[in-house]
Amino acid sequence: MAIKQRKFGRADLTVTDMGFGAAPIGNFLKPISEETAAAMIERAWAAGIRYFDTAPLYGHGLSELRLGQALRWKNRKDYVVSSKVGRLLQPAPRESIDFAPWVDAAPFAIEFDYSYDGAMRSLENTLQRMAIERIDIAFIHDCDVFTHGAKQQAIYFKEAMKGCYRALLKLREEGVVKAIGVGVNEWQVCHEALKQGDFDCFLLAGRYTLLEQESLDAFLPLCEKRNAAVVIGGGLNSGILATGAVPGAKYNYAPAPQPIMEKVAQIEVVCARHKVPLPAAALQFLLAHPAIAVHVPGTRTVAQMEQNIAWIGHPVPSEFWQELKQARLLREDAPTP
Repeated sequence: MAIKQRKFGRADLTVTDMGFGAAPIGNFLKPISEETAAAMIERAWAAGIRYFDTAPLYGHGLSELRLGQALRWKNRKDYVVSSKVGRLLQPAPRESIDFAPWVDAAPFAIEFDYSYDGAMRSLENTLQRMAIERIDIAFIHDCDVFTHGAKQQAIYFKEAMKGCYRALLKLREEGVVKAIGVGVNEWQVCHEALKQGDFDCFLLAGRYTLLEQESLDAFLPLCEKRNAAVVIGGGLNSGILATGAVPGAKYNYAPAPQPIMEKVAQIEVVCARHKVPLPAAALQFLLAHPAIAVHVPGTRTVAQMEQNIAWIGHPVPSEFWQELKQARLLREDAPTP
């Protein structure tokens, strides 16, 4: 079995090294049927995946509803769930809600709320939507520049540390959750949070990949020192590390710029020489760093789920990684399998 169990940093949790990222089943960009969502979760379970990540944002609650439905009658001791705080959902008429980038989402308007009470209410609402008795990991969601812009981010980050963080500390002390963290799009925000707070873990979207290793400078070493676990989302940089440097390839949700296209094309040449699929290299690279406990690739179909499972089990020779480093396509200090 390609999927293995791993200790989740210093927390009293064990996760599988590949998780199920439940953003797509919130109907990200285009709808996924109830049947397909349920089938993907069942296939993940059959493959041995036991870590599932969701959030109120995903489909305005739809992801949590669907994931809860699929997990409800499984033995609660057998799996780990993470969700997030920082937004509250309010029932509203569908026609009044801006759902973008979600399609056919649940009829709830979203408002940011990084307060203490907001975090408590958010987690309670998540439990209600999922109809399971507990969440194992709670992340403070999107208190980053990508979401808010630089000026507003500084304000929201302070609010989150004063509000959400204190709430999650209390919940961890009471044993309501086993681990607390921050889930954002920039390693710098994670690094600042780890310097300021007693966090167990981080969910970092797209900022440690085969194309990006800046987080090796300060953030990942501090995680190692503190034994803080890292969950990697967006390990394929939202597309290009799955498709390769093809016309229209996406990099971080936008058309890939020319320098990225050129770098990926160079990596593909090395892949071809060693008979390694590019996505197999991209996904296996993530797990080589000792601070990274799990990665959560998002999938839209059962076929994509099958493909991810095959990629993480595909043989990759050590000479492949050596050649990438010699060609300066990968940082010399980046851990490799």
